[in-house]
Amino acid sequence: MSPIPRLSEELSAGPARLRVDVFGSRPVEHVLDDMAFLDYRLADVRIAPAVTLAEPDIVWDQEAPRDISYDGSRMTFGGPWPAGPIQKVVVALLALRMEAVGLHPFHAAAVRYRDRTVLFLGGESNHGKSMGQIEACRRGAKLVSTETTVIDEAGRAVIGSRQPFIRKRTEGTERADKAAPDRAVEKFFGTMPDWEIHEEPSHVDVVIVPAIDGNFDPSSAELNAFERQFQTFHSVQNYFLLNELLAPGFPMPVVDTVALRRARAAFVRSFAERPYYFVRAATPQVLLDQVDRVL
Repeated sequence: MSPIPRLSEELSAGPARLRVDVFGSRPVEHVLDDMAFLDYRLADVRIAPAVTLAEPDIVWDQEAPRDISYDGSRMTFGGPWPAGPIQKVVVALLALRMEAVGLHPFHAAAVRYRDRTVLFLGGESNHGKSMGQIEACRRGAKLVSTETTVIDEAGRAVIGSRQPFIRKRTEGTERADKAAPDRAVEKFFGTMPDWEIHEEPSHVDVVIVPAIDGNFDPSSAELNAFERQFQTFHSVQNYFLLNELLAPGFPMPVVDTVALRRARAAFVRSFAERPYYFVRAATPQVLLDQVDRVL
């Protein structure tokens, strides 16, 4: 490997920073040509105008044998890799850097609805957060976030993704089991509604764990302390990809530690003091009828 990288690039999500160094003979303009997936998963991810970090968090040696490894602080790619796995690793490591500065990405959508910030949590089952968010916006809510809501230590939603679906999946992120992005919208709403954006950070007032299924009778139940923490822990762990294959035969390296998990669980315990409701419904419209009742 040459001592001088072909490219050094720094990515940012709020105050969190991540440096990627690429080595090899092939010219590289950017680590990733398309930032849509990163914005979808972590909100406003940007390429910094200059590199400020002294050491790289990700090293990619394109001339080495194909491999991936993690030493506890740095991820190393060897050989040819498509954009998909690179995207996933950037998400996981940038999520760790966000946690280090007190920002917690939640797999959740949020709206400002009836003077409250309502979080639709993608917990264990993840069935209905996007549809709940869209229906709330149809009823006049302002959008806080779609796929990801970033929450600070005080329990405020501070930033979030704004696209409800990822419309383009690159190699290494294919999912035949996922329906076409707009199919559920067409089924439940006809067309995607317009909405306004709620720009200011806001305290999360209530959390909804939705379950939309055409066979469900409507019901709602307030969750106890363990259930609240269990569902929330699922949501924040979603970003570390411990159950993912990056390519056939190449699992995502373990980026988590006992200390990080305990710190995360402590934050979850504090956050989960607010009201949580598990809501079953056959459609987003019925789901929001139930939410209106608990609000």
